[in-house]
Amino acid sequence: MSQTLHLRIHGRVQGVWFRDSMCREAERLNVCGWVRNRCDGTVEAVVQGETAAVQAIVAWAQRGPSRAQVERVEIGPGDGTYADFEQWPTA
Repeated sequence: MSQTLHLRIHGRVQGVWFRDSMCREAERLNVCGWVRNRCDGTVEAVVQGETAAVQAIVAWAQRGPSRAQVERVEIGPGDGTYADFEQWPTA
């Protein structure tokens, strides 16, 4: 079963290799979608894949890479169809 979620990650999540680390984690878990910084200091992502893999990357996003300090992750339904996981420009 496939799942697509939209994430908004709050805290100290920019300038700590969050996007690059999330790309590596998505590749490891075989999750597709995208990640980008937001001008408000958050990180935004859409993750898509098998439910267990999506839940695993959501759990990862709740802690992030070692230098991040994640305060909270807003999770909602996502849409689209993705073939890989990529970094998008800041919005």
